Amino acid sequence: MQTASPASDLKGWLAQPVVKPHEVSGFLDALSHAERVRAIRSLNRSEQRSLYQSVDGFRPLGLSDLVPPETGDMQTVRHFGKNTLPAFTHFEKRFCRPVGADPQNPPELFGFNFQTMAPLTGPGYFVAVPGDRDEVLVDYRRVPDARPDGWPPIVDNARGLSRFVYGFMVDTLRGVSRHVSIGSAARNGKDLGSWFILCREG
Repeated sequence: MQTASPASDLKGWLAQPVVKPHEVSGFLDALSHAERVRAIRSLNRSEQRSLYQSVDGFRPLGLSDLVPPETGDMQTVRHFGKNTLPAFTHFEKRFCRPVGADPQNPPELFGFNFQTMAPLTGPGYFVAVPGDRDEVLVDYRRVPDARPDGWPPIVDNARGLSRFVYGFMVDTLRGVSRHVSIGSAARNGKDLGSWFILCREG
């Protein structure tokens, strides 16, 4: 499938009557980083929902996929994203591996959300842990006990405006390709009907 741009191609794959995750994954793997970011940030709400559903059980996602083993402890790994909120849809999730954790199989990762509204909403700190179905859970009910130099001060998500944006939230991340994952948000165990897609740097 060849069209005018990687974004158009990706939309074409997702417009098929039956989305084929292997083909989508292979297509994304073949792109450059810049092309992948442009492609995933072109996806609208329905396309993200379709992709999230189609990759259920497709590609196991572990914490070492989000922060590769060769990355140093407390070294930032950027994931460029797009969500399905009405505004301010471009953002990043930034992850790191805690000091002393097994690079191949860390029990958890630390992270926060980098986005333009952070001065109002807070940084949205979280702890990422393995889920039960080869997925990753991004748990905003927990916050890290340490942060790399250059990250914002750690703020509890149950306080201030952060409570209404990140409070009681747990995202579920599924693997799409080597660099791309897609997530769904839930609050207090209830699916919010909100999705986001991420592309790891490198």
